[in-house]
Amino acid sequence: MAPRPCLLLPLLLALALALGPAAGKARRLLALEALGEAEELAEELWGAGLPGDLPELEPECRRLLAAFAEGSAALTGCLGRRARPVRLCQACHRHYRRLLAQYGSIARAVGNSSESHNCAKSILTSDRLQIVVTLSEFFNETWDAANCANCLKNDSEGLSDSTVEFLDLFNKSLTCFEHNLQGQTIYLSPNNYTEVCKNCNETYKMLNDLYNNLQRMNRQGGESGHSAHLCIDVEDAMNITRKLWSRTFNCSVPCSDTVPVIAVSSFILFLPIVFYLSSFLHSKQKKRILILPKRIQSNASLVNIQEKYS
Repeated sequence: MAPRPCLLLPLLLALALALGPAAGKARRLLALEALGEAEELAEELWGAGLPGDLPELEPECRRLLAAFAEGSAALTGCLGRRARPVRLCQACHRHYRRLLAQYGSIARAVGNSSESHNCAKSILTSDRLQIVVTLSEFFNETWDAANCANCLKNDSEGLSDSTVEFLDLFNKSLTCFEHNLQGQTIYLSPNNYTEVCKNCNETYKMLNDLYNNLQRMNRQGGESGHSAHLCIDVEDAMNITRKLWSRTFNCSVPCSDTVPVIAVSSFILFLPIVFYLSSFLHSKQKKRILILPKRIQSNASLVNIQEKYS
């Protein structure tokens, strides 16, 4: 193995002192001792792989970093595959929990040498880019934006009971749609979907009512303890079902409050008519008497009368 440039200079200096023409005997012995020490130091450094192959992480830290890399790849693949239709929370929550545990192991791990060289400092904060921290923040922000906590139990070990019930009704609705289509294409006229509207009306109504109940429960804090939007899986499933029901099949669910609303509106609309009609029938009509005023005779008539009696 050729000497490294950074170690070649001490060797040359020691050799020059030992072999110089003006060097004395004692000086040569001192130089030879320095040369031997330099050679031993070079062998130790080369054996450690310096300077290009310096190990920056301890074996335990490397193991933790490799586990986090594998967990990040698994979660990224799951999120990408479940993007459409959205099934992030129900399909990827195990990957996310595992990644949280792996990141926690890195943050808590301490190396064998000293506390100042632990795995957390070496992996998380040793450079400006901080790749591991950036990846962890990205996954956390994505998970929070999807509101996946509202689909899971408090310990995030699985889907909540209400979410399981909703997904079961959702699958039944899609099965009913598919069964009643009977091979018809999606571009047929709306009149051809009467069987879907008729036979799947009850299932769709149950699904829609359950979704509305979940929204009300979630505003008050439901099973997961989070009061925000429903998780993206439930919202996307309901949006898909409503689009199929209203736009594709052109179905409609009659509102249960329609009759009372129409009755009250009609009553308010006819109130002025009833009021004026009753006023007209029950009020007394006053007869107006026309009084003819006496007319003042003209000046010409007065002159004629005066001439008559003169």
